[in-house]
Amino acid sequence: QLQLVESGGGLVQPGGSLRLSCAASGRTLSPYTVAWFRQAPGKERERVSCNSRLNYIINLPDSVKGRFTSSRDNAKNTVFLQMSSLRPEDTANYYCAAGSSCSSSDMNYWGKGTLVTVSS
Repeated sequence: QLQLVESGGGLVQPGGSLRLSCAASGRTLSPYTVAWFRQAPGKERERVSCNSRLNYIINLPDSVKGRFTSSRDNAKNTVFLQMSSLRPEDTANYYCAAGSSCSSSDMNYWGKGTLVTVSS
């Protein structure tokens, strides 16, 4: 069974940066597509990044394009989400997930999330 644990969330001022990490254990991440999702209170879950098995970034939404980037280090079994120029509307719980495609319905494994709060 693959376990995913996110870290790196916290309070940051608007315009600041954060780097989230997602450490995998139990299995290797290399066969999986991995993605980052976020969900703010009262809002639907949104995918903010997705990396193919070969680390191609797929389908960044306009809301984060140019500000967020993700990467994976298969040797370290870890996925990263680098966020910059953060805005209050980026406040949410951020989750990493692994599965067979970028669609949330194809994600078989989920972390418990890390909270990002963007506020002055």
